[in-house]
Amino acid sequence: MNKLTSLISRILFGASFLLVIIAGWEKLANMMGYTLTRGYYGNWQLLEFSAIALLFVIALQLRELKLLNTSK
Repeated sequence: MNKLTSLISRILFGASFLLVIIAGWEKLANMMGYTLTRGYYGNWQLLEFSAIALLFVIALQLRELKLLNTSK
């Protein structure tokens, strides 16, 4: 179970940074009059999704720390 939460945490961490990069590219594309997400998601929505994913990563890391401290 510990390996699974660690894997999920790493995947969400990478996905959140990917969303930040896409949001940056979306902003640049919008400045030039283009879009990457075809107007489905704005750059602020992508940043919000990234923040939500990071919130879950923080929660998983705190859970792992709690389990580590209680096992001593």
